[in-house]
Amino acid sequence: MANVEMLMPKMGESIIEGTILTWLKKEGDFIEQDESVLEVATDKVDTEVPATHAGILKKILVKVGEVVAVGAPIAIIESVSDSTPISEKPIIEPEYSSSKEELLSLSPAQTATIISTFPEVEKPGEDDRFYSPLVLSIAKEEKISKSELSTILGSGKDGRVTKQDMLSYLKNREASTIGKPDFSSTAAASTMSAPRVEMSISAQDEIMEMDRMRKMIAQRMVDSKRISAHVTSFVEADVTNIVLWRNKVKDAYKKKEGEALTFTPFFIEAVAKAIKDFPMINISVDGDKIIKRKDINIGVAVALPSGNLIVPVVRNADQLNLMGLSKKINDIANRARINKLSPDELSGGTYTVSNVGSFGNVMGTPIIMQPQVAILAIGAIQKKPAVVETPTGDVIAIRHKMFLSHSYDHRVVDGSLGGMFVRKVADYLEAFDLDTEL
Repeated sequence: MANVEMLMPKMGESIIEGTILTWLKKEGDFIEQDESVLEVATDKVDTEVPATHAGILKKILVKVGEVVAVGAPIAIIESVSDSTPISEKPIIEPEYSSSKEELLSLSPAQTATIISTFPEVEKPGEDDRFYSPLVLSIAKEEKISKSELSTILGSGKDGRVTKQDMLSYLKNREASTIGKPDFSSTAAASTMSAPRVEMSISAQDEIMEMDRMRKMIAQRMVDSKRISAHVTSFVEADVTNIVLWRNKVKDAYKKKEGEALTFTPFFIEAVAKAIKDFPMINISVDGDKIIKRKDINIGVAVALPSGNLIVPVVRNADQLNLMGLSKKINDIANRARINKLSPDELSGGTYTVSNVGSFGNVMGTPIIMQPQVAILAIGAIQKKPAVVETPTGDVIAIRHKMFLSHSYDHRVVDGSLGGMFVRKVADYLEAFDLDTEL
């Protein structure tokens, strides 16, 4: 038997580190290969990490609550299979440079190794958070003062600022400011940070700490409003054909597929078709460059039992038919509610849809998911009297109608494009064929 290191696995695109939530096994336990050993929280999702080898969990190297880089060792397994012993693994001495470009291009494993060789650094000012040498080096290169650094929200344990937090902050700072302001004075720093509002608290009030996900949501929503010039256009759509067709087939569909046929697949299908007609909605902004996305990956906002929102992504939505969309959406929504999504299923979205109608809302003004440039809110379907044109003249009839609320980034999406796009989505919904085969 040989001792092998169990490393923090790569858990998805852009994930560079994770926080240890809990160990599901203890030292001395026998574990099977691929058996879950611990639970890790990333900035996208909580997930269980399986064992890389079968054997005895000889030593746990990281404690609950610690932030660990991808590729760093987290445990030692006394393997029952032939593996390379730890002592035989080559030791690579990292080279360190204070150059910002080199710092930002380091792999997660190199970052973890570099940080482990540095002495603990004093906390800046009155801020009681720990800052790693890498974070402080980036701050120094970017001329971020101690007071400005203390305003950066961290996604690590106890609000610790990570390398990814610094990258996101720098990107947002460059996009939202013209030139670099001087943060050397307290007055200049205070103009860039949100003012703290004094509030009175009575004995009957309850004070609750934000959970990790709520902190991340809060930061991303504020960042999005600061980055993008939000504009919202509204269109009312007649979805009577969709309602009638769904009512006709929903029982047969549930009996055949074992799951419900919701309205969401109809909305996603219409959005995917409209994106193909207006591809400049399917873009991202990188500084003064526009990135036109080839794939149509639509995020679907899902409400969790905790009250938080999560946005899993339907990849290549334009290549799925109505039934394929239904099965995919039901699958990711169900797994999202029980925390079984992988990080990759939460990244790569190019456009987002939020069904606010499921909460009884008729319309909304949704906030864009960065780095996307648009998001559509779907309102509740309501019966309304409407004028209907017939061959023998206009009549008043009861129709099923709903509002579509389209928020878009006015930096790159003008009102004509934003308005025509949401109108096109409504046109596809209204033109649904009642003779569609299930």
